[in-house]
Amino acid sequence: MREQSVGYQLKRVQYALRVQMDNALRETGLTTPQYSALTAIEENPGLSGNKIARQCFVTPQTMNLILANLESRGLIVRHPHPEYGRVLQAYLTPAGENCLQESHHKTRAIEEHMVTNFTEDQRRQLVHELCTCANALETEAETPPSL
Repeated sequence: MREQSVGYQLKRVQYALRVQMDNALRETGLTTPQYSALTAIEENPGLSGNKIARQCFVTPQTMNLILANLESRGLIVRHPHPEYGRVLQAYLTPAGENCLQESHHKTRAIEEHMVTNFTEDQRRQLVHELCTCANALETEAETPPSL
């Protein structure tokens, strides 16, 4: 019965992917949440910790710890926002960029292995279907159920 559950299979894939990523990223000195944060900063330099937390699916408190660790390692710098001085904007350092590029290489290899038996059309379809599932649940979360 569980084998036919979409939720169970999604969780199984998520868990297996996380284990593989944790193992591969360990070689670069990063955790998967740190990699996720660096990727968010790469895509949108100057993000605040709260915005990075939302993109990485963690609490702002957890993200603050992640960012402090990345900053102490010299992988990011944070500067006060020009208008909202209490808001710190995060940017990659050259060392952070180098570490992230090495990490991208490792994570792309894992993703490629995960879908190695898929055609290009199947890959696109899988991404489309997963987005459809996420959008349905996110929309549901924003709309209170009717009684």
